[in-house]
Amino acid sequence: MNLILQEIKKQNSRVFKVFFKKHYENLVIYANGYLFDKDASEDVVQEVFIYIWENADKLNIKSSLKGYLYTMVRNKCLNYLKSIKITDNYQFLELNINLITEHVFDSASDEDKKIVYHQILKIVDALPDKMQQIVKLKFLHNYKYSEIAEELGVSINTVKTQLKRGKLKITEMITSILVLLEIHQ
Repeated sequence: MNLILQEIKKQNSRVFKVFFKKHYENLVIYANGYLFDKDASEDVVQEVFIYIWENADKLNIKSSLKGYLYTMVRNKCLNYLKSIKITDNYQFLELNINLITEHVFDSASDEDKKIVYHQILKIVDALPDKMQQIVKLKFLHNYKYSEIAEELGVSINTVKTQLKRGKLKITEMITSILVLLEIHQ
């Protein structure tokens, strides 16, 4: 059994503090890769450490304590995402498959699709207002360039430019999310 866990089971607060300091920051970064919300990520990681401190005597860890930590953080992140009740059956996630390549979702689990979906919503909501409107009109409502331009009072070239920039931002973020999902499976 892990020596650190043995000490935590004995309620050795000094060992626990060192353990906490050693892993806290990286776990918050890891959680933020799922949640894109630093406060929520910090909360999730703190809950994991509290759970370990309060339940150390009940834990039966077969793998490494570090691996256990990352698994707990991942599961807490997934539960958090479930708790915000994502709906829409991935219609927005798919984005007519124009934003990301088709192979992205071939082997993805429903959990991973939910994570990506949630992140796409956050990414789109973080886009500048006009770009956000254009992306939503194009990919949620299937507007044509000319219809978007007319509705928003902008040129077709502006629509194309804003869509191109929006797609680039979304694709960059999706790629980093998918890399995180691949690394931690």
